[in-house]
Amino acid sequence: MTEKNSSLKLEICCYSVLSCRNAEAGGADRIELCAGMPEGGVTPSYGTVKAVLEQVSIPVYVMIRPRGGDFYFNPTEKAAMLEDIKILKTLRPGGFVIGALLPDGSLDLETIREQLEAIGDFPVTFHRAFDMCSDPDAAVGALADMGIENILTSGLYQNAREGIDNLARFKKIAAGRINIMAGSGVNPGNIPEIAEANVDAFHFSAKKTLPGAMIFRNERINMGGDKSVDEFVTYEADSELVRKAKGVIQTLR
Repeated sequence: MTEKNSSLKLEICCYSVLSCRNAEAGGADRIELCAGMPEGGVTPSYGTVKAVLEQVSIPVYVMIRPRGGDFYFNPTEKAAMLEDIKILKTLRPGGFVIGALLPDGSLDLETIREQLEAIGDFPVTFHRAFDMCSDPDAAVGALADMGIENILTSGLYQNAREGIDNLARFKKIAAGRINIMAGSGVNPGNIPEIAEANVDAFHFSAKKTLPGAMIFRNERINMGGDKSVDEFVTYEADSELVRKAKGVIQTLR
């Protein structure tokens, strides 16, 4: 379940097949594949995962999260996540991305263990539910003990740059047993500063805003709940931004 590597990794968070192709073209080491950008990432469809795996060769880690919002899941949601893992395992992705908490902010160890058992030997990242933990220092050790490969974290702040001191502390607690991956607000300009925390990987969306293809637009209607979201644009990973981030990382080690 764990495949730690001494070299710094660049993971790109992608929400489409095109973004995954762009990430690979730019030199990314790994992809986190999600749906639902406005929700912060939820489980992508079987068809999307299948298409991505057919079109890229770098590891693709699939998000397992039934909805946006908090990370305390009811029994129906837990059952749905296990079913998603069972189905998506058949496609043989590079790994999975999971996370679950109890109402007091502690790790939901029972749910995490159930998911790890369902996942089997695939590598696993624990996502930014970690940043909502009430005792993140203890969580580092607990997740390492369970054989999880990576923790994705902003260092408990909105932006990883703000959380550098915490990232450095988590890295020391990890003691090489689990990788600390910095995410949220990471870009080519701040990677060298964040790298001072001695993290193992960087998580970056590298997204670029593109105009939608629709010519006719009924702008009186908003199909989602957030009226501030422009539904006539798309967001795709930009291969040049990925390339720049990769170039910066290559100068660090």
